[in-house]
Amino acid sequence: MTQTLANDRRSIESVTMRSLLLVALILCCPCVTAQDYEREKRWAEQTLATLVVGDAVRLTQKNGHRFLALYTEAKSARGAVIVAHGRGWAPDVDLYGALRTKLADAGWTTLSIQLPVLPSTAKLGDYFSTYPDAGERFALAAEFLRAKGHRNVAIVSHSLGATMANHYLIGGGDKSVGAWVMIGIINGLEDMFRIGIPVLDVFGAKDWDVTRVGADERRRQIMKIAGSEQVVVSDAAHFFESKEDELVRVIVAFLDRVFTTR
Repeated sequence: MTQTLANDRRSIESVTMRSLLLVALILCCPCVTAQDYEREKRWAEQTLATLVVGDAVRLTQKNGHRFLALYTEAKSARGAVIVAHGRGWAPDVDLYGALRTKLADAGWTTLSIQLPVLPSTAKLGDYFSTYPDAGERFALAAEFLRAKGHRNVAIVSHSLGATMANHYLIGGGDKSVGAWVMIGIINGLEDMFRIGIPVLDVFGAKDWDVTRVGADERRRQIMKIAGSEQVVVSDAAHFFESKEDELVRVIVAFLDRVFTTR
């Protein structure tokens, strides 16, 4: 009888523990939020209405969705970069417009892509469900650049766009991508050392706390990859307002070093 009671007690405890774990997972996991294609459409319309530099192209996903990308050719280009924006933004807004045009002026053709967006009320964790979609967009962008004849291809990504690029690259990514620049990454420290290509971790001295706090761990991981480095831009905030030129110089120096030493 004593043994039976003990077994029953362990069985009850096991069920209770599994129930608590299930509840914890439900509470901790972000809600799956459908992509806001209407918001993405509005961004595209606003972007095209003010587009001056570069050409608008549409890339088609497996589900038939066509997303906007801005292609800007550089004279005597040394390579090409996929520019990826942060949470809820678009390919030509503020920092991203500066990156795509200034990098092209510096000799690197750019393809600034529209990443998945959710409703404006969505929290950061809600975007986790969009990472596979973002990965497909990175792959299509790399394919587009290869078709244009570019052999030296890199990703230059900011904030949540850098987190999305992180997940894409550690999942195998695209073997034609030869370098990755993460700017002000906000999270996603997922086995960066597995990426296998040189990584530049650049952020501002006045960046968001979540970016600065994780800097030491990011450095430990990326320094396991030959050619990687970490750079802090003095007096720069998360969106590098008035520091865009300095940021571009850092990126170009890294890309030139990576692709000219191969």
